[in-house]
Amino acid sequence: MKTSQTSKQLLHLVIGGELKDVLGLEFSDLSKIDFIGAFPNYRSAYDAWKTAAQKTVDAADVRYFILHAHKLMDPETGEQHNF
Repeated sequence: MKTSQTSKQLLHLVIGGELKDVLGLEFSDLSKIDFIGAFPNYRSAYDAWKTAAQKTVDAADVRYFILHAHKLMDPETGEQHNF
């Protein structure tokens, strides 16, 4: 069943890789970042993150992250937020 209301796309990126320190957020080698994908909502990004994270559960120095890219830009105005 199709509704007249569509959900707003909120861009999320899922990335991961080996960290220099398991307590930090700095990657060991940026050229080896694992880009899982871009997703239109948090739920689909979470599902992709969970799948990737579960594959590396035995690698303590590997982490995956969900980046809320929609918070860095405003699609309606084209404005980008530079932090």
